[in-house]
Amino acid sequence: MKKNSKRFNELLKKIDTSKRYLLDEAVDVIKTLPSAKFDETIEIALKLNVDPRHADQMVRGSVILPAGTGKTVRVAVIAKDAKADEAKAAGADMVGDDDLIDNIQKGNIDFDVLIATPNLMGLVGKVGRILGPKGLMPNPKTGTVTMNVKEAIENAKGGQVNFRVDKQGNIHAGLGKVSFTKEQIMDNVTTFIKAINKHKPAAAKGRYIKNGALSLTMSPAVALDTQELIDLK
Repeated sequence: MKKNSKRFNELLKKIDTSKRYLLDEAVDVIKTLPSAKFDETIEIALKLNVDPRHADQMVRGSVILPAGTGKTVRVAVIAKDAKADEAKAAGADMVGDDDLIDNIQKGNIDFDVLIATPNLMGLVGKVGRILGPKGLMPNPKTGTVTMNVKEAIENAKGGQVNFRVDKQGNIHAGLGKVSFTKEQIMDNVTTFIKAINKHKPAAAKGRYIKNGALSLTMSPAVALDTQELIDLK
């Protein structure tokens, strides 16, 4: 069993591990935990009471964080003609069709989000096996398969976070940076949890959110009061 580092153990002393914190308290604690030389990401982990093996219990979508993610997001767009021009004007970092697909096939993935117009999804399908495992496959549910490429680019660069439950019923996401103000962090976290609650499948029974925690990139986790999370609508 791997031992915790001295730094990690010092951070643990700041957390009551027997307690489930209200969000307001949890953010106060999180703000005391930075220990890295970079601006650490605030991460949320939720365990949902769903079985994603059943299509009617899949939880997937996107949400725009009011304070943004604190990251510079590189956006690529698969589009042609007028839509390609629209993408370039909207600030896409790279725009193309066959040439962009060729680059992806060669392993050149220099983007964080891929947007595609519906008419070119057949083309994107050629690299689905490359994009899928990286979570980069465009999908209508996350707004990345659309004719409104301008809005999709603005959303991606303006703080959109995509989420998808894994096989064990977990959802993880980065919700900003520890340098954000407490109010910005609270806004981002509550907005994200409300989005998760709105995506509760009708087939999900019992307590939808089983547990949750906040942490930083390099910190221990702060357990959250589950009832407060469930009540956020």
